Amino acid sequence: MIHLTDKIAIVTGAGSGIGAAIAVCFAEAGARVYVADCNEIAALETVQTIEHKGGWARSHLVDIAQHSACDSLIQRVLLENNQRCDVLVNNAGVGHVGTILTTDPSDLERLWQINLRGAYFLSRAVLPSMIAQQSGSIIHLASIAGVMGMEARFAYTITKHAVVGMTRAMAMDHGTTGVRINCICPGRVQTPFVAARLRESPDPAEYLRQMEAPHAMKRMAEPFEIASAALYLASDASSFVTGSAMVVDGGYTAGK
Repeated sequence: MIHLTDKIAIVTGAGSGIGAAIAVCFAEAGARVYVADCNEIAALETVQTIEHKGGWARSHLVDIAQHSACDSLIQRVLLENNQRCDVLVNNAGVGHVGTILTTDPSDLERLWQINLRGAYFLSRAVLPSMIAQQSGSIIHLASIAGVMGMEARFAYTITKHAVVGMTRAMAMDHGTTGVRINCICPGRVQTPFVAARLRESPDPAEYLRQMEAPHAMKRMAEPFEIASAALYLASDASSFVTGSAMVVDGGYTAGK
């Protein structure tokens, strides 16, 4: 059984969806989890879920688009844990629908700030401590949009490709330090965002069919299925895995 007993972990965007599932999964595996999110109430709800299950968690309000906020999160975790952090999951991210012609510069900048620069700020802040302890796992949440083109997802595809590139570059630069850097590339996942789009659709059944159809399994993932991949990458079970873009997509990209 994979475990993270007494590991110190940070999960961003952990107030809902994939991030919340990862935070709960890590806590159930024995980690002490810092639940970071820009929504304080949502973060506290995830903490309460973890504590109800007997785990350890603390919430932290953070806007990862802000360099100082990212530094503050890492400083807090290191201060409270004798300069130790074992796992960082850069999960927080946003999407945008549009082509290059319908994507305003402000839209592209917003996705760049959150999807890439936030992960850069946090990774850069935590990496020295991981190198000093000669161990650690940094996990970025990319997307299948990081390994293929997606229609009407111009800004999202650009930033997720950049996340995959950042993963590979970091892994090459720090491969001998004991720190492993990987990313997960999910297909479509049943998250609150998707549920909201279904509710708004004039034909929810048809919208759901369209969302599921590209997957070989003809369904979307549940958040816990992505969390299971993160647990593997965070644990010693993946000790020889670095620089990987792990595709967890129910066969979405198999026929591409």
